[in-house]
Amino acid sequence: MDFLRARTWAEALELKAERPEATPIQGGTDVMVEINLDRGRPAALLDLTPVGELTGWSREGEWIRVGAGVTYARLIDELGEVLPGLAQASRTVGSPQIRNRGTLAGNLGAASPAGDGHPPLLASGGIVEAESVRGTRLIPVAEFYTGVKRNALAPDELIRAVRVPVAAGPQYFSKIGTRNAMVIAVCSFAIALDGSGRPGARRVGTGIGSAAPTPLRAVAAEAFLAGELDWTGGSALDGEVARRFGELVAAAAAPIDDVRGRAAYRSHALAVMARRTLGWAWHDYLRAGGAR
Repeated sequence: MDFLRARTWAEALELKAERPEATPIQGGTDVMVEINLDRGRPAALLDLTPVGELTGWSREGEWIRVGAGVTYARLIDELGEVLPGLAQASRTVGSPQIRNRGTLAGNLGAASPAGDGHPPLLASGGIVEAESVRGTRLIPVAEFYTGVKRNALAPDELIRAVRVPVAAGPQYFSKIGTRNAMVIAVCSFAIALDGSGRPGARRVGTGIGSAAPTPLRAVAAEAFLAGELDWTGGSALDGEVARRFGELVAAAAAPIDDVRGRAAYRSHALAVMARRTLGWAWHDYLRAGGAR
């Protein structure tokens, strides 16, 4: 295995163009597991750790641009106020040591259906900023996952950043595992409420993890809930609306039986998580005074 080290972003793109088969590595929390378990041995590793351009984040209007080298620990500490759903998901990733090394961009590159960062990115409408020597491409997160552990990156492209809208309302993430920490999700769910727009443009976002070949949104559930909620903040959550929302979320998934859980359990758990996270989010929405 060849080991390539880039010291600048321009050098990283040149190396990736020369060796498109090279696997990028930053925190190594996904890549090294695959290598150590002999599940894959890339012809080359492209180390991006020295590339300082990837380690920052910035606010650009109502968007946060998170560099590919920003760790989960920094997402929690520095961006929890503006990206609460993503920060919640980041808290469930591995151990403190993993969160100090692992990155959201690495989660995206691995494209595992069980990745904790995917559901909140889907719910909030994130965008992946991919770059090569040919230029920059913006890929909506909902279009990024193309199959089990496959993504929409071209062979010569690298993830430079992830663009995430500043939260315009309550966001929540929920995850079920076989224990409380250091666990791969049996299934997970994220919700984002945005009541800041005009009456016809208020939005519900969802994200489902570890319950289909790829992370995905529950589009029908989003449309249903957006039309049923009292966005003025004048009424409590209707129990029947919450129940139907949970059913539609579960119906959007395509779970399987595997070593972590059965398909029927995943469907049931998604419905429960959808109802609970909606209840938490709506409570926060009412407490904040509803639409602004």
